[in-house]
Amino acid sequence: MFAIFLTPAYAPFAISFIVMTGIGLIEAIGLGLGHLDLDADVSADAASGGVLDWLGFGHELPILIWLTSLLGCFTLAGIAIQQGAAAMTGGPLPWGLASGGALIAGAVLNTLAANGLARVMPGFETSVISTDDFLRRRGTILEGTARRGSPARAKIIDQHGQAHFIMVEPHDDTDAIATGETALIVRRDGKLFYALPEANALLQSI
Repeated sequence: MFAIFLTPAYAPFAISFIVMTGIGLIEAIGLGLGHLDLDADVSADAASGGVLDWLGFGHELPILIWLTSLLGCFTLAGIAIQQGAAAMTGGPLPWGLASGGALIAGAVLNTLAANGLARVMPGFETSVISTDDFLRRRGTILEGTARRGSPARAKIIDQHGQAHFIMVEPHDDTDAIATGETALIVRRDGKLFYALPEANALLQSI
């Protein structure tokens, strides 16, 4: 049975299933990619009645949740199309034709799925945060030593309990923040964040 998924006619749907599974594994091990800051929120008011609302973005699901749902719907629709074609004609459709039909059917199914997910998991609506929300939070240096001109990778836990990984330099030129130390994020410049180490006198009363 599973051998048919290795044939060219089913290849797009097998690849879609693998990608969908990979995204799920990434989320499961806590890399937090589902909460990437897109620097632009899609509001329900702006999308209402438009293409984005029809696609299921009107309820502001995190982008990777929406993408996982779309890949799942595409995979299921494609398998159903190929199985139906095999039952009626004795063989599956060419992969290009089947993929086109599955994309249309999958998009329609995903609209229903995304709307359903938004209703049963409303907490997702508030879990998409901006990188500015990292300010005034403490992060832990994971590897290396953060110095001015030599940033280090740090981990921050947001208000939803999700982990985020950022590059950090000390706010002051003379400071250094070693692996395992925590620091308060005080400002950012693009994708680079600046922090005060816990040992800084300014933080002793916080």
